[in-house]
Amino acid sequence: MKQNKIYIYGRHALREALTNAPRALRRVYFAREMHDQKLRQLAKQTGVIVEELDSRKASSWVEGGAPHQGAIALVSLAELVVPYDQWVNNPLHNVGKQKQSLVLLNEVQDPHNVGAVIRSAAAFGASAVLLPGSKQSPVTGAVIKASAGMAFTLPLISIDNIQQTVADLKKRGFRVYGLAGEGKNTLDAEEFTAPALFILGNESKGLPQKTAQICDRVLSISIEPKAESLNVAAAAAITLYAWHTKRQ
Repeated sequence: MKQNKIYIYGRHALREALTNAPRALRRVYFAREMHDQKLRQLAKQTGVIVEELDSRKASSWVEGGAPHQGAIALVSLAELVVPYDQWVNNPLHNVGKQKQSLVLLNEVQDPHNVGAVIRSAAAFGASAVLLPGSKQSPVTGAVIKASAGMAFTLPLISIDNIQQTVADLKKRGFRVYGLAGEGKNTLDAEEFTAPALFILGNESKGLPQKTAQICDRVLSISIEPKAESLNVAAAAAITLYAWHTKRQ
C-alpha cells in the first residue's frame, strides 16, 4: 500500500514546514517540556491542530531513534509531493524558462542522500526535485530531516516513467545531463545555455545505461586520481553549485 502520511521531527524541520507548507500539516505534537514559544506561536498562527506529544507514541513515529526535540508533525504526502502533470502544466512554475534547473533522482535509495540532494537543490536555486515511484527512496521523515527542512521550500514531483518525463522536458527546451564518473564531458567545461535537467543515479551502480542513453550529455566531475568516486549527494552539490555560478 502506498504511504500517504509521514511523521517529521525536529524543531528546524517543523519551523520550515509551518513557514513554507502549512497546508501539508495535519497535526503538530509538542512535548510538555518543549519551551520554544516562537515555534508554538507559529503553529497557532497557521491554525493547524496542536496536541500534546505522547512520549510512548513518539518512539514509533521517529525513524532510527533520531532526536525529535519535543516537536513532531503529521504530514500529508499528497500535499507535499505533487504529480508531474499537475506541476508541469501549472503556468505559475514557468517550466522551461532559460535560467532553470531540475534534479531527477534515478534509484537513489539512501534517504539521507535524498534529503541532502534536496537541501543542495534548494540552496543553489533548482526549481524542483523529481522522484520516480519505484526503485527509489520515498519521502520519509528521515529525508525531511536530512534536507534540514528544505523539502518544504521547493516542489517535490512524483513521476511514473523516467523516459517519458525526460522526453517531455526535452520538448519543453531542457538539456538533459546525466552525472557519472565515466562521463566524457566535464562539468567545468559546460556552459549551461539552456534549462537543465540533472539526473543522478544509484549509490553503488551509478547512472543506469538506459538512462545515460537518453541524456544529451553525460558529465563527469574532475577529481584526484587517488579518489575512486564521489558520493551522490556530494556530486549533486558540486554540480548544482557549478550551474548556479555559471547562470549568474
